[in-house]
Amino acid sequence: MKIAIIVPMEIEATYYQKYFHSGTKEVFGSCVFEHFSGTKNDIYIGLSGIGKVQAAMNLTSLLSQIKIDLVLMTGTAGSLQTFVHRSDLILADSFSYHDAHNTLAGNYVEGQIPGEPAEFRLESPAKTAFADFLQAENIKVQTGLIVTGDSFIGSDEQKAIIKTNFPDALGVEMEGAAFAQVVDHFRTPLIALRAISDNGDQEADGDFDHFAQEVGAKAAKLICKYLKKMMKNDASLFG
Repeated sequence: MKIAIIVPMEIEATYYQKYFHSGTKEVFGSCVFEHFSGTKNDIYIGLSGIGKVQAAMNLTSLLSQIKIDLVLMTGTAGSLQTFVHRSDLILADSFSYHDAHNTLAGNYVEGQIPGEPAEFRLESPAKTAFADFLQAENIKVQTGLIVTGDSFIGSDEQKAIIKTNFPDALGVEMEGAAFAQVVDHFRTPLIALRAISDNGDQEADGDFDHFAQEVGAKAAKLICKYLKKMMKNDASLFG
């Protein structure tokens, strides 16, 4: 089985780099992936870069050259709801673009790019299995919609606009919908686990650096534990 783990930023990937061993570096697009090869499985870990274009470009470069069976995405997000707090985990059910406004171009809804779904649903047996794992581990996680755009959300005014169009969205970030759009075209399952680093308001900029590494490691630790359990007959992958 070939699995790709992709995150936007170095501070979100630190934990993974400590967990696996004996990797080689391979370049896909502008992204350097570390390739860890076991007796039965391969894991590719890469930094996509920040924003939709970087995310789509680098994941596409990997998927067009390697037949990946599962993509795992972790990282951080800002909260859009009062009941979603710092360090909470969100397992995405779907993604949409909060900065795609094409309703005047035809029969489209907010967040929809012409020719693409209004939401990119992530339902798959792989996601169900991961959700079952979280439940068995007694890990509290919220599930729902996460929205994506190319702007860092750091004000109540920005949040209010997004919530007007996406009142049920739990979190906001800058890459997820692009990942989801790419895997939809490649028919590859995606598991997306985001950890809340800030409240998406005026304090978000000050909060982010302090919390991003901590909560990014929280999500990464769960992914690694899941992979180790799933690949228990391939211990050569793990440090």
